[in-house]
Amino acid sequence: MSALAAIALNAGMPIIEKLLTRKLGDEGGQLATEVLSRIAAQAGVSADALDAVAENDPGRVIDAMRVVNDMTPEVMAIYAAGLQGQFALLQAETAKGGWTAAWRPAGMYLIGFLWLWNVVVLHVANAIWKVALPPTPFDVLLGVSGIYMSLYMGGHTLKDVASKWVAK
Repeated sequence: MSALAAIALNAGMPIIEKLLTRKLGDEGGQLATEVLSRIAAQAGVSADALDAVAENDPGRVIDAMRVVNDMTPEVMAIYAAGLQGQFALLQAETAKGGWTAAWRPAGMYLIGFLWLWNVVVLHVANAIWKVALPPTPFDVLLGVSGIYMSLYMGGHTLKDVASKWVAK
């Protein structure tokens, strides 16, 4: 158990303790990361320095945890609403069927095949048949992979990058 989780447990904040030990929330720890960053902001330090502050000045960290503890139900509700929205979108796409449901897995399989072709299969084929089939340029393959991932991860990534690029 980390020092922060022990402090939260000793100070009577079991929800924060469970979030920090990842017994509550998602497996990736996004909710725990959000709580840690809020505690660090309230303590006036960076999240990386929070452990050192917890050891040197636990009172400061406890005060920050008390403030964040009062906000925790709101943060959890916002996080839960975001998860419900993602799940509703997935269900709507699956219910529609067709291209709406298939573009993500089809894109993943296509990009996986293109990388496998370019790195392994092409060289084996060239060696077996003694031909010189040209590979896809890796910059093109990286570009296609990057565009797909930015769209798959919400589209806002691509939009933000494009807006910064166009603004220059």
